Amino acid sequence: MSVFKKLGGGLLVLGCAGLFGCASQGSESALQQANSSFQSVKDDSNVLRNAPRDVIRAGESLARADRLSNYWGSGADVRHYAYLSQRYSEIAREHSNEAMNQERLAKLELERQRLQLALREAKLLSVQQQGKWLEEQIVSLATTETDRGLVMTLGDVLFDTGEADLKSSANRTVLKLVQFLQLNPKRVVRIEGYTDSTGARQDNLQLSRARAQAVADVLIDLGIDEKRIQVEGYGDEYPVEANASERGRAKNRRVEIVFSDEKGRLGAAR
Repeated sequence: MSVFKKLGGGLLVLGCAGLFGCASQGSESALQQANSSFQSVKDDSNVLRNAPRDVIRAGESLARADRLSNYWGSGADVRHYAYLSQRYSEIAREHSNEAMNQERLAKLELERQRLQLALREAKLLSVQQQGKWLEEQIVSLATTETDRGLVMTLGDVLFDTGEADLKSSANRTVLKLVQFLQLNPKRVVRIEGYTDSTGARQDNLQLSRARAQAVADVLIDLGIDEKRIQVEGYGDEYPVEANASERGRAKNRRVEIVFSDEKGRLGAAR
């Protein structure tokens, strides 16, 4: 055999080894990505509850890719099943998010129906008795008289941490507010949202306005004209207590309802 033939054969072997090494690295990377995606959905109880079949398919495809990785020359098949596994994991996550959003919307709709039912039942009271009782209730809740007008404070307990959706524990207060505004059609309100100093300033501004808007949306949903409602978000500005303690921060996480006078004149905004 000539020197050139030997040299050519050696280069061919090295070339094949190099190609196999690249293919092996590509397969290993695909396997790692698929495994990471699968572990993420497998360890998420919400995904397991809402999309179990997709999680099972992701696991089966990953297991097959893993088995094939032990055979020489099966790189394309490994990458194929790794891709299938990763896609099933993504589909599982998408299906889970969709199911959770539907559950949330169903819960909000149920709360809205309960509020409307309670409001209809409350209207059975005589207007005179209702008006007097509501006047007393609103005054007892809105104990702060400021240059902006009479102010009612809705505390942090009415919202989950970092969330803008009203909890069901807010229903009583909201119903009183709706009825009061129905019996006093000339009055308007300004709904102001506030947060503590935790978090970025822009995030706090967005959260404070979202919480104020959540209260406004419930009032509108229950029949109050949106023209009678102003919404403002002030973030961590205007704290009522120092943010140095949890108690102080809890006090600062609030929504304030500012009432106009009987003629609809509302005090100036901050």
